[in-house]
Amino acid sequence: MNILFVFIGGGVGSLLRYGVSLAVAPYAFRFPWATFISNTVACLIIGFVAGLSLKGSLDSSARLFLATGICGGFSTFSSFSNETLRLFQEGQPWAALANILFSVSACLLCVYGGMKISGLTV
Repeated sequence: MNILFVFIGGGVGSLLRYGVSLAVAPYAFRFPWATFISNTVACLIIGFVAGLSLKGSLDSSARLFLATGICGGFSTFSSFSNETLRLFQEGQPWAALANILFSVSACLLCVYGGMKISGLTV
């Protein structure tokens, strides 16, 4: 049954990721906004889920569906890495470095924020 939770959650997360790409496409310009948004939102969700799990307020099936499935399908480290490398290759080192700095910082803050939202004292 756990495989089904991960499978369905992964599909939902992938569809959400595609939706963000479509919604942000007109505004993307030279920065990978869709990936940044997807990764930070997924980090907020996974922080919230982790906080609930650590407090014992979330069962393992829900954790698998939300964290492994939805967040796994929604966030995309491979896209982040590819887009960052492409920025370097296109002669935009400052945009690439900004992507690294902003993405890592924002994602860490979002995981922390998600844990705080869950009520976990961190």
